[in-house]
Amino acid sequence: MTVGIIILAAGASTRMGTPKQLLPYGKSTLLSHTIEVALASGCHPIIVVLGAYATQIRSHINQLTIRIVENPQWSEGMSSSIRVGIQALDTVTEKPEAVVLCLCDQPFISTQVINQLIEVYFQKSKQIIASEYAGILGVPALFDRSFFPNLMKLKGAEGAKKIIQNHSDRVLSVPFAEGIVDIDTPEEYQQLQSLI
Repeated sequence: MTVGIIILAAGASTRMGTPKQLLPYGKSTLLSHTIEVALASGCHPIIVVLGAYATQIRSHINQLTIRIVENPQWSEGMSSSIRVGIQALDTVTEKPEAVVLCLCDQPFISTQVINQLIEVYFQKSKQIIASEYAGILGVPALFDRSFFPNLMKLKGAEGAKKIIQNHSDRVLSVPFAEGIVDIDTPEEYQQLQSLI
């Protein structure tokens, strides 16, 4: 029984003014950090969805153990990247029974958080396991295969949160207080730098 992971990294980082996927963080970059967290987790396969800066980013993340897919419709919003990721999951030989969706701009994401989502999923009979921070249920979040069609039907800028809200009776949450931190602007990045 496997759980895949899709790392959404296709955005244009308009508010940042430079590809935030490649911003230095720790010993690597925001995106590489997220990939390392995924590689150390119980997830397989690991799919990274690129878009706006695909060529530039690809040269930085050429680990053999991840699968990079490109979303030509990245400008349509996050839903299009989720679709591309789910389609890629369906081409692997061993079909995962669930998937974790995560972003590349949550610097405090950790292997423990991802593994906790998986653990709770296998222990409890809920189809969605979401991270909880500041009273919000969001990503990283795990979705059972039965929700793949719902994920494929998202439109425009809609992301996983919409499905979490619409199916609250099927959701369990795990605490991830630092999940509230995501990096969208130069100011937020500066604040992050001062924390580490």
